Amino acid sequence: MDESFGHYWRFAAMVATATVIMYGLMYLNTYEFGHVRFSETRLYMTIIMGATMAIVMLLFMLHMYTNRLINSVIIIGSGLTFLIALWLVRSQSTVGDDLYMKAMIPHHSIALLTSERAAIEDVRVRTLADRIMTSQRKEIREMEWLIEDISRNGLASTHAKAISRAMPEFAGEP
Repeated sequence: MDESFGHYWRFAAMVATATVIMYGLMYLNTYEFGHVRFSETRLYMTIIMGATMAIVMLLFMLHMYTNRLINSVIIIGSGLTFLIALWLVRSQSTVGDDLYMKAMIPHHSIALLTSERAAIEDVRVRTLADRIMTSQRKEIREMEWLIEDISRNGLASTHAKAISRAMPEFAGEP
């Protein structure tokens, strides 16, 4: 095997490893571990970052990667990957009920973390942050209930079905 071709495999492994790590790092700002759920949107954003990183890293290290054909394939492939992932993240066309809620739970969790731990001094801002925390906790509980209900009973595709499976009243306090 050509020694320079081995560098490309190492490059691919480096980009893939960093991309997987970035996906995990995207959850470090959740309020609690139980709020970590799979998020297709975060996956697409991670792919966007990985594709961008592949192009940037390759351009910075062109002196190490001299095969023009492979370089062109990497740049064009990464560019197309970027555009497809961007379309997926912007269109949300593959995100249905379950995946929507699983993505929104960590999103709401970020609001809890920020609202609780920010160095807020203005009483009005603190009041707003407290209201946000109450509403986010309530909505997380509602989404968790809906995920479970849909998993057990399927989608409530009509108003009659929704009424027959009415959501319990959830409090927003911890």
